[in-house]
Amino acid sequence: MAPLTNGLANGHNRGLPTDPSSQNVRFSDIPSAIDIPVSGMGAEEAVEVSLEELLDDPTELCTVLENENAAKNHWMVISLAYAKQRKIDHAIEILNRGLGSLSRGAPKEKVGLLSLMCWLFLWKSRAAPRVVHEGQAASDAKTKDFYLQSATGALNEASRINPSFPPLFLARGVLYLLRASLQPPSKPSAPGVPDQSERVETLRQALKFFDDALRVSAGRNMMAVLGRARAQWSLGKYGDALDGYQEVLTKMPHLKDPDPRIGIGCCLWQLGHREEAREAWERALELNPESKVANILIGLYYIHNSSQYATTDPEFGPIYRKAMTEYTQKSFKLDKEYPLTCATFGNYFLLRKTWPTVESLARKAIESTDVNAIASDGWFLLARREHYQSRPDLSKVNDFYSRADAARGGGDKGFLPARFGTTQVQVLLQDLDGAKYRLDKIIQQSRSTEAMMLLGSLYAEDVFANQANGLKEDKMQEAKKAVALLEAVRLSWKDPQRKLSPDSSVLVYLARLYETDQPDKSFQCLQQVEQLSIDELREKDPPDDENGDEAYVKQLREQLSPQLLNNIGCFQYQAERHDAARDFFQTALNACVKAGEKNDALDTDALVTTISYNLARTYENSGLLDEAKQVYEGLLARHADYTDARTRLAYIELRQNPTEDGPRAMQALYETDSTNLEVRSLYGWYLGKAKKRTPNIAEDQEQRHYKHTLQHYDKHDRYSLTGMGNLYLTTAREMRRDTDQEKAKRSKTYDKAVEFFDKALQLDPRNAYAAQGLAIALIEDKRDLTTAVQIFSKIRDTIREASVYVNLGHLFCELKQYSRSIESYEAALSKDRASDPQILACLGRVWLLKGKQDKSPVAMRTSLDYSQRALAIAPSQIHFKFNIAFVQISLAQLVYTLPESQRSLSEVQAAAEGLDGAIESFTEIAQSKNPPYPKHDIEQRANMGRNTMRRQLERAIQNQREYEEKNAAKLQEAREAREAESRKREEQRRAAEEAAAEQKRKIAEERHKMLELSRELAEKRAEEERRKEEMEYTTDSETGERVKRKKAKKGGKRKKKGDESDAGSGLDGEIEGEARTRRKRGGKSTEANSAAASEGEGAKPKKKRKLARKGKESKPDKFKSSELVGDSDSDEAVTAPGTNGTTQAATPTAGEDTDTVMPDVSSPLGSLDDSEEDVPVAAPVRKKATRRIASDDEEDGDEQTVPQLDQELDQAEEKAQANAFADGEGAPEPMVKETVGAAGDPDAADGADGGEGF
Repeated sequence: MAPLTNGLANGHNRGLPTDPSSQNVRFSDIPSAIDIPVSGMGAEEAVEVSLEELLDDPTELCTVLENENAAKNHWMVISLAYAKQRKIDHAIEILNRGLGSLSRGAPKEKVGLLSLMCWLFLWKSRAAPRVVHEGQAASDAKTKDFYLQSATGALNEASRINPSFPPLFLARGVLYLLRASLQPPSKPSAPGVPDQSERVETLRQALKFFDDALRVSAGRNMMAVLGRARAQWSLGKYGDALDGYQEVLTKMPHLKDPDPRIGIGCCLWQLGHREEAREAWERALELNPESKVANILIGLYYIHNSSQYATTDPEFGPIYRKAMTEYTQKSFKLDKEYPLTCATFGNYFLLRKTWPTVESLARKAIESTDVNAIASDGWFLLARREHYQSRPDLSKVNDFYSRADAARGGGDKGFLPARFGTTQVQVLLQDLDGAKYRLDKIIQQSRSTEAMMLLGSLYAEDVFANQANGLKEDKMQEAKKAVALLEAVRLSWKDPQRKLSPDSSVLVYLARLYETDQPDKSFQCLQQVEQLSIDELREKDPPDDENGDEAYVKQLREQLSPQLLNNIGCFQYQAERHDAARDFFQTALNACVKAGEKNDALDTDALVTTISYNLARTYENSGLLDEAKQVYEGLLARHADYTDARTRLAYIELRQNPTEDGPRAMQALYETDSTNLEVRSLYGWYLGKAKKRTPNIAEDQEQRHYKHTLQHYDKHDRYSLTGMGNLYLTTAREMRRDTDQEKAKRSKTYDKAVEFFDKALQLDPRNAYAAQGLAIALIEDKRDLTTAVQIFSKIRDTIREASVYVNLGHLFCELKQYSRSIESYEAALSKDRASDPQILACLGRVWLLKGKQDKSPVAMRTSLDYSQRALAIAPSQIHFKFNIAFVQISLAQLVYTLPESQRSLSEVQAAAEGLDGAIESFTEIAQSKNPPYPKHDIEQRANMGRNTMRRQLERAIQNQREYEEKNAAKLQEAREAREAESRKREEQRRAAEEAAAEQKRKIAEERHKMLELSRELAEKRAEEERRKEEMEYTTDSETGERVKRKKAKKGGKRKKKGDESDAGSGLDGEIEGEARTRRKRGGKSTEANSAAASEGEGAKPKKKRKLARKGKESKPDKFKSSELVGDSDSDEAVTAPGTNGTTQAATPTAGEDTDTVMPDVSSPLGSLDDSEEDVPVAAPVRKKATRRIASDDEEDGDEQTVPQLDQELDQAEEKAQANAFADGEGAPEPMVKETVGAAGDPDAADGADGGEGF
């Protein structure tokens, strides 16, 4: 037998030695022939029976054995010979005949035959089907349970004869192990409650019998150890099972059938050590390339690895192909009935949709296995196969899923994919509540992404159905749950460990859920869907030219879904990004054309009509009315009854020709489609713009129109209700309120308006226009400004129209928050209302009030500017002229009241000119036909300005002129002093900037110089290290490799100080220190080792050696190790240079420091002085250890290689640190890290790694 090292033959990495025990030992003791002695003829006569060419019918052979009164051994050997040829039934028949033949003898003679029969029944059970075949009678079926009962009968009969027969313990343990495999897994129990299920109790009994088998064999029965490990694995005690398998492998390293490496791999897999499990299985496969178990387990390892990638990932294909072709297929060829292989291959054919093959493999997996998990996989395959059909039998699918789940324990411990499949069946059966309940349980247990996706989709569908049906049921909770679940799925895509691919359907659901309340998030979801689709197309057809990527993306976008592009365009339109919206709508039209070419069944006409209408609306809002009209006319040419297009055309005509063609188009539209509510709404709006105002609301044309709509067409028409509320609101605003009776009547009119608004809000809680009218009524009638602010703030986020901002401006003006009022009015102007005179007049009013509050002539002049702009737009409106005159006279009053120091002569003169203009305007307004205020009041204000204010301003002009002339010199001096101070501050600032820039430049130069110095020092150090290495190493003349120079032996004499080499001095210190440590801890063992080494080398005269020279302090690097270590089996010893040309290996040993240096097995024994071992050495006094990082130069002892370089480097480091601190707080970080200065110095690098740094 070849010599072994650590269980492997020398010269072989993984091979086993040539040993008979390494061969397959099962049935190896069965001879090729057997001699049966002839009864009554003695030992000379015998009948020879060949055990290799057995008869097909053993009846004749059994007759011979009975006639010759053969011993039990002959019966057993012949039975085993049949079993060796897989003729188990004949073997059992022979044993039955043998039991009958031996019935006349001693009962104990039967024990061996009964034990063998029990094992044969157990063997038959392994190959028998688990369940009865379809169409087979239960009485005729011989399942696993049938053979286990037969084995139990044989075992019980043997136990009655001799209960202490040793093989019976092992047989009973295996029997209970197989019986447990047929029992369903235990149901989940409460925490802390022991599991008392039938399967667990059976496994515990199996453990007991395996322990008994070990006890009677004094621990030598390795099959019992394997059985115990298998039982522990089934109980979930994977660590204990791993110990058992490893014990078998340690004691029987050549065992291959059964192979403990398979069990080791399974335990490691369950413990989470996937790679170690694969290595164990690969070792088993290396020893037995025909192992079907090792092949399929390694295949499952690679299938598991491939599951970490999406099927579209480039890394998925090679891994999955390797799993199926190299391992799974080979296992299937070795044994086409092996259950695990059948289940694995069934999944492959399921993806290929080869339904007959899937069913056949699934049935084999279910019927042949004695592992519940594999049976579960088989039922799951049958369920998925049926589920895939176009018309599946859902009751059968549900039954298969339930069996798959029950085979793994059911409940929380069951098979998660099977439970998810059951949920899918419930969804198909419209049992949505049951599906939601199951999905909730699954998510609580596993946080399954698929379960969260399905449950979120179900909640989302509830919300969408409620919206589509117009139901008033509150679905806010369902919407929140859907968003939370789908967002959790979306977040899981970002986990790099899970490697999940985004799902477009999740993003589409989220976009629909966010559409109403959070349109920005909805838009982001659609953009992500678009990007995913573009990336998928890009992978299929990568661009040829990367420079034209934008054009390439635009080309790819035309291959996307037209619905997706249309929705993105709608969000762009709502965000008032009309150019982007127009591009998306045009791209969507092109996508419709391409989609129609690919799919003839697609209704592209409906898509083109909708997208074209959206495009025309975008043209309208962009001011391209001619292009919009062209699109609308094109739609009407294709669909003459398209009312929406005709409505928009009439509206555009009204905007372009408000006096002639517009009203005619509107009247024609109303006459054609008067029953259409949209048309009636537009016509009502038109009446509100074109009608003549009347104080009696009953005579109002708009009111009659809305009333007619509500009475005869739709009493719940929200536009008509809102319009009625606006009419009553306007009427109430214009009503007189001089007397209490008039105030009460006005309040009732407001209440009537509120009723209409409230009715509209009941029908549509998101009707912002009705909410706005309600807020206006609260302000004007109840003066409830606080509630109105809250309502308008919410409306502003919903409706982005000028009217909302105008109302906010009014409200803030009432609250005297003039700055916020001005912001609101200016926002209203930006909403396509830049030439609206009413908004300009409101701005003039607010600036006037702000000027009066702040006593600011600037604000007054701004008010005057806005008032003049309003009059320029509408010169016929006399009240705008009144506003200008009022602002001018108010400005004159303000300027007159200001002190001389806060005004100038030019301002006073301008105010006087404005006053004259105001007097003229008031006079003209008073003489007009319909003045905005009573004529008498306007004339009085003109007379006041003419008589009083004019004289006041004349005096103010005179006083201001005298003040400015008197203080002109002082003002000039102050002005010059101010300018001089400004120039001085500017010069100081400029000088400081220049100084700072110069300082930074100097610092940069210094750092550059230090960097250059560090680089030079590093180059010098590297050159010195290279030269030093060339001196220490040479080229081997035989091998051509670089080897360390060997020092000449000097007979063990101590080297002088000048002869110490750089390579050995530093390490000697370590050896000496370790020798001290060992002498402290164990002097006896050191002496024993020394004695053994001396005897092995031969008798030599002992010499004494002193530890130090006379008159000199001993150095730690001048002592050699006093310990001799024999041959080492470790292949991982790290060699380091030692003294006297020896090589020393640093191998940590138990109980010693990890710095211990020991001689390698390759060191010549003569290189160590043996006589030194016998000298007693006094134990040194223990001192506190001090640690520091030693450089190579310090280890060299007496010689310093580059002391000057070290000194220069230290100076450079100190200078760099000094400059770094000189920068002060807030200085910029250095361009080069500090460790660069120590390049080439291993000690500096160690310091950096250790945290000490430069």
